[in-house]
Amino acid sequence: MFLAIDIGNTNITLGLFDVKGKKILSGAKKVWRMSTIKGQTSDEYATMLMDMFYYSGFDAKKVEQVAIASVVPSLNRVFTELVEDYFHKKAFFVNHINSGGLKFGNVNPKEAGADRIADVVAAVALYGGGCIIIDFGTATTFDCVDLQGKYVGGAIAPGPAISAQSLSLKTAQLPQVEMKKPAKAVGTSTVECIQSGLYFGYIGLIKEIIARIKKEMKIKNIISTGGLAGLMTEEIKEIKINAPDLTLEGIRIIFERH
Repeated sequence: MFLAIDIGNTNITLGLFDVKGKKILSGAKKVWRMSTIKGQTSDEYATMLMDMFYYSGFDAKKVEQVAIASVVPSLNRVFTELVEDYFHKKAFFVNHINSGGLKFGNVNPKEAGADRIADVVAAVALYGGGCIIIDFGTATTFDCVDLQGKYVGGAIAPGPAISAQSLSLKTAQLPQVEMKKPAKAVGTSTVECIQSGLYFGYIGLIKEIIARIKKEMKIKNIISTGGLAGLMTEEIKEIKINAPDLTLEGIRIIFERH
């Protein structure tokens, strides 16, 4: 089996893939998520991960290779040790060098996050060039690929959860609220008003950025991924494809190409 690990600022997502011969099969057979805790040790993370294997009925000893896309540098060493100590393998890290042959346009490859690289590689492989990939994570990222499959840049906005948290921390009387679709735009309580501003405000943000990108380049597909993708894309008709495990697929594809 092949284990792909996506280390994000809020969550760590892990995907377990079957291997047939030398080929890693598309489509994770199991996906797990755990919270990102930056002070946690490799043994603490391993304890949770081994429990996930055990209670899901999988044998961790059958993992043949492990690849990681991380945007949390402080955890790179932690997961390197975890992979060495518990899987007895050397972890493969996605980066601008280990990028599966991704072509970069007029951007600095060193500034491209590993998760964004994985998203772009998967999108091009699965859906072709001329696309926007919108990843609804801690930050909401827009990654643009031209018709030749070249990564040409994009946009980054704070994610809805960051905005909700910031609103609560920086004001004396506004609570932190759950991100959900409100019944109507005009709220009748503080919580409803915040939810309306967050939800419909982000719908407007996403639509506006999509519209401006489409004026600058030819777009065939708009693909969403990330934890809030399902919620946010209900209102955005421009998004035709929701691929929840796009980053994991990108990690798989990049590892196979290296």
